[in-house]
Amino acid sequence: MTNLAIKTALITGGGSGVGAVMARMLADAGVKVAVSGRRVDMLAEVAKHPNITAIRADVTDEASVRAMYEAMCDVIGGPDLVVANAGMAESAPFGKTSVDLWRRTIDVNLTGTFLTFREGLNVMDKTKPGRLISIASTAGLKGYAYVTAYCAAKHAVIGLIQSLANELASTPITVNAVCPGFMETPMLEQSVTNIVSKTGMSPDAARQSLAKINPQGRFIAPEEVAQTVMWLCSPQAGSITGQAISVSGGEV
Repeated sequence: MTNLAIKTALITGGGSGVGAVMARMLADAGVKVAVSGRRVDMLAEVAKHPNITAIRADVTDEASVRAMYEAMCDVIGGPDLVVANAGMAESAPFGKTSVDLWRRTIDVNLTGTFLTFREGLNVMDKTKPGRLISIASTAGLKGYAYVTAYCAAKHAVIGLIQSLANELASTPITVNAVCPGFMETPMLEQSVTNIVSKTGMSPDAARQSLAKINPQGRFIAPEEVAQTVMWLCSPQAGSITGQAISVSGGEV
């Protein structure tokens, strides 16, 4: 799919996982892409593609996000597409969820999305097609045990998406969320490690227990999420806004 309504893109958390896959897919389609994150080495690896530029940034820091867009505008111009992809998840029983874990989870997943969208919107050309997309989670559509903070943050992201979509409905800018189930990324490996350490399961058994949540009995491939983003960036998706699109193999 190369018939896109966008020419430039900013992807947070673009140094690994689905962020890196999206960046390369968009870049292969001719889009000028800026990827941001905190790990310079991983960003540099993704930025070996001639259409990708790496920018170090912390999505929880207002000044850092603003500087990220200033750097992008200087190098490739303002964004037509902004993907708020940076995220983190830690598990704990609700009664043992510390205020620090709660705040970190909200800061990265919710405040990070808010700052990424707000500052991105400030430099977007509102007279031409634009896309604001959050890589949320099925945890924004339902509840899961032991990840209360993460579910709360992702549910709030869906509310942000719906509200902002209404606010921008008179413009050519759409606002959507893509909600993957468990996906083959470094975040999945963190979940597996956590299950192993707390239950004594083998890594294979832990992976199988997570894969069973998907009715198709498998993990979501990052490429499937990236292709959904590509579709949302097509001219044909210009009326798709305010949606939380589940990519989860039928999980409800």
